[in-house]
Amino acid sequence: MAAVQDGQLNMEVEKDIKTEITNDGSGNINANSSSPGSTSSGGKSKSPAGSGEDQQTLLAVLQFLKRNKLTESVDILRREAGLSADADDSPVSDSAGAGSGGVPNVSADGGDANSLLSRVSIATPFAPPATAPPKGGEDQPDVNVVLSAYSQQGDPVLYPLYYNGLKKFIESVLDCHRAELSQVFYPLFVHMYLELVYNNHENEAKQFFEKFSGDQECYYEEDLRILSSMSKKEHMKGNETMLDFRTSKFVLRISRDSYQLLKRHLQERQNNQIWNIIQEHLYIDIFDGMPRSKSQIDAMSGSLAGEGKRDANKAKVFYGLLKEPEIEVPLDDEDEEAENEEGKPKKKKPKKDSMGSKSKKQDPNAPQQTRIPLPELKDSDKLDKIMNMKEATKKIRLGPDNLPSICFYSFLNAYQGLTAVDFTDDSSLIAGGFADSTVRVWSVTPKKLRRVKSAADLSNIDKESDDVLERIMDEKTASESKILYGHSGPVYGISFSPDRNYLLSSSEDGTVRLWSLQTFTCLVGYKGHNYPVWDTQFSPYGYYFISGGHDRVARLWATDHYQPLRMFAGHLADITCTLFHPNSNYVATGSADRTIRLWDVLTGNCVRILTGHKFSRDGEILPFHTTEPFVLDIGSTRNVCSMDNTVKLWDTLKAFDDVELDDFTAATGHIHLPENSQELLLGTYMTKSTPVIHLHFTRRNLLLAAGAYNP
Repeated sequence: MAAVQDGQLNMEVEKDIKTEITNDGSGNINANSSSPGSTSSGGKSKSPAGSGEDQQTLLAVLQFLKRNKLTESVDILRREAGLSADADDSPVSDSAGAGSGGVPNVSADGGDANSLLSRVSIATPFAPPATAPPKGGEDQPDVNVVLSAYSQQGDPVLYPLYYNGLKKFIESVLDCHRAELSQVFYPLFVHMYLELVYNNHENEAKQFFEKFSGDQECYYEEDLRILSSMSKKEHMKGNETMLDFRTSKFVLRISRDSYQLLKRHLQERQNNQIWNIIQEHLYIDIFDGMPRSKSQIDAMSGSLAGEGKRDANKAKVFYGLLKEPEIEVPLDDEDEEAENEEGKPKKKKPKKDSMGSKSKKQDPNAPQQTRIPLPELKDSDKLDKIMNMKEATKKIRLGPDNLPSICFYSFLNAYQGLTAVDFTDDSSLIAGGFADSTVRVWSVTPKKLRRVKSAADLSNIDKESDDVLERIMDEKTASESKILYGHSGPVYGISFSPDRNYLLSSSEDGTVRLWSLQTFTCLVGYKGHNYPVWDTQFSPYGYYFISGGHDRVARLWATDHYQPLRMFAGHLADITCTLFHPNSNYVATGSADRTIRLWDVLTGNCVRILTGHKFSRDGEILPFHTTEPFVLDIGSTRNVCSMDNTVKLWDTLKAFDDVELDDFTAATGHIHLPENSQELLLGTYMTKSTPVIHLHFTRRNLLLAAGAYNP
């Protein structure tokens, strides 16, 4: 049976009590009390305790039963609740109480490793479907309920006065508190503007926007542009950005002293309009200690719903690497020579340790080997690991004085529109996804790509011969590249399996396809997403893979299951990139909501929410998978790919070494890098006119880059 994870319901019961804000004991203020002063004629009137929520819940249940044609249950519930016959036709929200986490996480009974492979059932009455919000123009009932929060409002003429009064107060406080209190400007501005628009005060809304939009931080520029397009009530229905603002509480992290100043000001001024917005749409996370500086706040700000709650980052994460299996490494041919050129016995070299001998002890920060079921190593996998270990002994040690060499693969005449690139782990193959719905695979070694022979020809092969793997390949099909057909839309994500036998591709057509690199045919089409799938990635151990797309839900799959094993929901916008932790127990997802979430594969829970990303002016977010904190160490450099036709190398170890204790706080779990981050830049490498789409380090630390030439 499916279990709803992290599905906190923020259905606070409003109490008509004229007291201070309630504190939950841990410093988290989820304002659910009344206004700080007496209610004025311009304030919102309170409904009886919980009556609205109770009735909406009943109506939601009735609609669910009615949709499933359970007429007898509908009649019984209607009689018990004393509702009229047409009461269940009223518009209600199926997603009420989704809270700041958006859609609840749905996972299989996640507590042990065996349950990971069980199929997921999401037929729960109160779990909203894992699909994108309604598109513009659709008159959805739940949208009306979402917008109803803006139906009661004060005098529109007073809105600028309320906002300007708070602005002057914050500008007058001490510098140490000003930066923290300034965080309330943006969410207040957004919801005051939406209230004016919803209540048909178009001129007042326009004037309010023009007067105060310039006061907002530059990293909200894209959101403000979208907000300005909603100038009429009709524009709000079905608008995804508006639904995000309304259904998720904006999280503010403020010190206790700064919060007391704000509360005292609102009590003295009896500013009910601003207080109601704080109560409805903000989540104030209070911490004890010194107020944060402007640079510290900026390092964490910028996401669609503010910062991550402290509780969201308290779960234990097993970030260590799994112990490698012990595999005996055979000696090289040169070591087996008994004599040298002079005929004298060669000095015996010390016997090489078996693979994994360097880490006999289990990493205390690593998960248990059996925490999730991983595929057993095949003989070919063991041979590949042996080769990998031999190559590792020849790896170039990188540093500020020894930067990597870069080999750039330019796709010429890519009129089909190159959208994705990936290399195999041994750098022998490169694949590209294209806007014309094709996937193309190239060999970058002298060895050409060949298909397996037909079944009739395979029956004539001696299966006991030593070179059987060569005999099964058809030399007539040898070529430097292969084209894979099957998708019906642009291909946005591709990923090679670790054993180089398979290739994944995700497309605008909403499917993920698994291709065989032995036959160059499609083996499976995985259908679970209802909208474009922007990215897909194989697990470092194979077998599992992750996908994410426009429906805001990441899905964990196994190659032999046609249904997802886990569904990770919580992002407020498209999931644009996905990645496995090297130990395969966690997956990371990057989203257009400017957050990165780390998910536990076993339980399906979100264990980390990382904020601080900002959109650039062209609306592109830096691909997180080149800078995430759990990438395997490649020395003292880290690479960043970009759309400005450059590859840049940064010295991240120096950044960590230079960090002072004040820059790292347990409350945030983040490190604030110094403002002079350009000093960390080790090198910039320009291409002629080629945006960099993908970067890959070889086993010997040669940096491979790829992109399509754009004349």
